[in-house]
Amino acid sequence: MTSAIRIENLTLGYDRHPAVHHLEGEFKVGSLTAIVGPNGAGKSTLLKGLMGMVRPLDGRVHLVSPDASKIGFLPQQTQLDASFPISVLDTVCTGFWRSVGLFGGIKPDLVDRALAALNEVGLAGFENRPAGALSRGQFQRVLFARLMVQDASILLLDEPFTAVDDKTCADLVAIMHRWHAEGRTIIGVLHDYVQVRENFPNTLLLARECLDWGPTERVLCSENLDRARLMAQAWAADAPVCVRVDAA
Repeated sequence: MTSAIRIENLTLGYDRHPAVHHLEGEFKVGSLTAIVGPNGAGKSTLLKGLMGMVRPLDGRVHLVSPDASKIGFLPQQTQLDASFPISVLDTVCTGFWRSVGLFGGIKPDLVDRALAALNEVGLAGFENRPAGALSRGQFQRVLFARLMVQDASILLLDEPFTAVDDKTCADLVAIMHRWHAEGRTIIGVLHDYVQVRENFPNTLLLARECLDWGPTERVLCSENLDRARLMAQAWAADAPVCVRVDAA
């Protein structure tokens, strides 16, 4: 299996203070990987680094596979302004920005694709409703529909199943598995270890640095999780810029 994304000595952070230290590894084409760790462990920062939204302080992210430049991103709902006056259909159609541009017109065939995506996530007939009037679970379905129309080969999901009802969670997990069956590379930030064990064969455990990366059964052992908690507790907000010192 070839690599979709290769990470080389990657350090990411803000104001020159690292949030992810010297990460090395790769995401294989068609893999399904969870990123887990304590709060503040750098999980969402890593997704943003893979997207190019956060520039490396050191190292690099290398998109290996020919179509790896087509990356779809599902952000946390807390990062979005749901009160903005936009319809459900228009929200889904923002997923076409890469092909039509920010100010390009949405042609009828694209509207049909957006409506089909809404039907697939269980929101047929919701297209004209204000997005801000939806429940949290319904809005998460809309975000999945928007990701669906992007038709990306790599999908980055930031807390995709958090704070939604059980029915919505089960439906969205099923959609994720369909994407995986289509050969897409899926990387998701999650907090629920039960969901990870049930649905993600591979896991990256972060506590600002990689504690383990590989088969989920091995990574999510009690020893690793205890180490992650201890490392997160020891973190200092005013820590200096991290510099790797190679052994002589």
